[in-house]
Amino acid sequence: MGFFQKLKEGLSKTRESISNVFKVSEIDDDFYDQLEETLIMSDMGFETTEKVIDDVKEQVKKFHIKDAKECRELIINNLRDQMNVDDSAYDFEDKKTVVLVIGVNGVGKTTSIGKLAAQYRNRGKKVLIAAADTFRAAAIDQLKTWAERAMVDIIAGNEGSDPSAVVYDAVSAMKARNTDILLIDTAGRLHNKKNLMDELGKMRRIISRDYPEVNVETLIVLDGSTGQNALQQAREFGNVTEINGIILTKLDGTAKGGVAIAIEAELSVPVKYIGVGEKIDDLQRFDPGDYITALFADFTLDSDMDRIVNANYEEIPRDDDLFDIE
Repeated sequence: MGFFQKLKEGLSKTRESISNVFKVSEIDDDFYDQLEETLIMSDMGFETTEKVIDDVKEQVKKFHIKDAKECRELIINNLRDQMNVDDSAYDFEDKKTVVLVIGVNGVGKTTSIGKLAAQYRNRGKKVLIAAADTFRAAAIDQLKTWAERAMVDIIAGNEGSDPSAVVYDAVSAMKARNTDILLIDTAGRLHNKKNLMDELGKMRRIISRDYPEVNVETLIVLDGSTGQNALQQAREFGNVTEINGIILTKLDGTAKGGVAIAIEAELSVPVKYIGVGEKIDDLQRFDPGDYITALFADFTLDSDMDRIVNANYEEIPRDDDLFDIE
């Protein structure tokens, strides 16, 4: 099954709810009320939904639209315009870059790091992982497992050691080994914003001091199945550190797909990667056009169309099935 097909199936429940709205023939107040409720229930959020509804109403009036299905096309075009991800969003992949990966525990942070590490290595990059979430022994062990599977080196300390000391060692190793990308796993907690801010700030200062010419990218991992909670987590982290992009995971059947739209619309932070399963190639660059198609299409794409859409996604060389772990 191709990546787009998995995404389409993962969003099937939300897509069915949205499609049902457009089966009516008349555009009236009941239609708008049902559309509003459906979009909010899809985790698109109140603010984003209101903007979409207002834009649709304005265009319906302006162009004298009578058919509800034409409203669907208006929404699709509106959201595609809002969710454009510039090609420069991925420039960091081709620079000497330290990637700080943040997010609460349980969202798939460590797994995402492992998948990215394997993908970058398979594209010829020299990759290093740092286990700077030293508060949980399980996090260190899991990251070591992923480093082994991805066949990349890892810098790790003991449970309870200073996270910044791990970052210092990792940055030193990155310079000495001429590494292209260093992926740093950070502690996933929100209960103390000051400590979190201080810790991330200390890491950034170490990177800037010891490797001033390196590019720094901060990616937050969010669990798509948690809906508006994911949006709130992004806001909380955004209050204490700069965020360059989002990895949205677990879009595999339990998620309400509107959350990706809400995140980009309300936070102005691009979703850069999405995950639809456990395999290495189930984490890919985010394509807004295909995402909107998967969310709003009210038809089943045949296999030929699936192949065409899947051609937009990168073919990732891999070593057997070594990466089928969480």
